Amino acid sequence: MPYPRVIPHSDGAGQVDQVGDGVSSEWIGRRVWCYGAQSYRPFGTAAEFTVVPLDHVAPLPQNVLPDQGACLGIPGITAHRAVHVGGAVAERTVLIQGAGGAVGMCAVQLARRAGAHVIGTVRSSSEEPGAQTAGAHEVILNDGSLPDRVKALGPDGVDHIVEVAFGGNIDADVDLLKMGGSIAAYATDNATPKIPFWVMVFKNIRLFFLGSDDFPKEAKTQAVRDLTAALAAGWAGFEIGERLPLAEIAQAHELAEHPVRRGRIVVMV
Repeated sequence: MPYPRVIPHSDGAGQVDQVGDGVSSEWIGRRVWCYGAQSYRPFGTAAEFTVVPLDHVAPLPQNVLPDQGACLGIPGITAHRAVHVGGAVAERTVLIQGAGGAVGMCAVQLARRAGAHVIGTVRSSSEEPGAQTAGAHEVILNDGSLPDRVKALGPDGVDHIVEVAFGGNIDADVDLLKMGGSIAAYATDNATPKIPFWVMVFKNIRLFFLGSDDFPKEAKTQAVRDLTAALAAGWAGFEIGERLPLAEIAQAHELAEHPVRRGRIVVMV
């Protein structure tokens, strides 16, 4: 390990107890959400207290429960980067693959708020409500008919794709993109996928690979602003599937790997 002792988990929400030198005392007692607590750092949020830099903290809107803030960091910031990395999406068509997942729902909400026409894909009908609530204009089941159904909605193709299963979807993605379109991939179902290189070349496709720990600082800062604004404006956020006490954190990890119900898993302290 990089440190003698590591406390896991990067994201959380709670109340500011103390502040360091140079930080306004007005932060003390504020409800906040935080991200990146254990990103290149030893002490994460699986504890009663954690210490994070000021730019890793954002006020939690009064109408938002702490468990929503606790779920926001990694999926929300990843989604924001995935939506915006290729440029402005206002009045453009954005396809969100995996719109029923944590990153996918955030991406749907953020793209919709940014003025895009949002098409979401889901693996099963049970994921449709989450994508619709997040703000997708259309939600499509990702099966063999996906390309035809997307083309029926946008005959000219889509401008940008947020991709959760790069290996499995790359052929369909390239087929659906307009000339000069872009893909932002943050995950893959195949660690060594093949790509249709020449088709991508002749369509001038731009491809972005995203690892959230190493996004530019300004991208994270803007993501925090936009995510907080979405919550303040009434975005419902995530479905919470499990709430477990800190003493049962091992069980929380087991449930993350083998879920028994839909929704995010929150560890309560």
